Amino acid sequence: MNLFLNNPELLAVAYGLASAAVWGAGDFSGGLATKRGSVYVVVLLAQVVGLVCLLALALLLEGALPPARDLLFGALAGLAGVIGILALYTGLARGRMGVVAPMTAVLSASIPVIVGIVTEGIPPVLVLVGFGLAVTAVWLLSGGGKADGIRRDELGLALLAGLGFALFFVFIDQLSTGVIFWPLTAARVASVPLLLLFILGRRQCQGVTTARLPSSLLPIIALSGILDSGGNYFFALATQSGRLDIAAVLASLYPASTVLLARIILKETLGPRQWVGVMVALMALVLIAL
Repeated sequence: MNLFLNNPELLAVAYGLASAAVWGAGDFSGGLATKRGSVYVVVLLAQVVGLVCLLALALLLEGALPPARDLLFGALAGLAGVIGILALYTGLARGRMGVVAPMTAVLSASIPVIVGIVTEGIPPVLVLVGFGLAVTAVWLLSGGGKADGIRRDELGLALLAGLGFALFFVFIDQLSTGVIFWPLTAARVASVPLLLLFILGRRQCQGVTTARLPSSLLPIIALSGILDSGGNYFFALATQSGRLDIAAVLASLYPASTVLLARIILKETLGPRQWVGVMVALMALVLIAL
């Protein structure tokens, strides 16, 4: 424990990995739910559950509201995050998952690295090499290289999704030290109405009807919302403990958690690229943590 307390960057690594593990588990839970229900409705309900949990924790643990600046950055993070989610799922629905998913993941990891270098200086060479390996691992774990070429609509939606997630990382990095739950609550307050408007607009414009979700799905949707909020919490701790680029790159390794859970629980086989991605991610972790 003293090792972590005496080395904030190592603590940031631990929190970044925790956020990746929890986010990946949340995506796995949400993915199970979307197999039997509307993707957007599942995401909306998970966001609502997250809002309730975060609000309760904010009231219990932080009490009074923080400065308006923190609430504003929290709300901006929520808007950016939900735009990323909507762009990603639209891209996955319209385009090829093997193109959209890895491009989104790589962009969401790369942009905070650039921001971190500009605002906090260039990290050691070995850490930069670790960043490169980690971004490569994200690509491999997300299924990169399965399709040839890229269409304009796939590129546009992947860019928008990656930018949305990257801005979420950057805005969360702006929070004051020790202030987490209220800004994350503000993020949900901003994202839930936008997501609801999108779903309602999609139904009206496309004649989409939303089937009633089986009640058996509600616990796993709730779990997805709780885990997603937990990932946000650990990421905020990571940015407050160390550099944005380290926190963002490690948090972006969340596909590793998702594919490993699918391997353990659903007995899904990992492709050769994913196994290589796991190995590359481990090498990246060693270099970043040095």
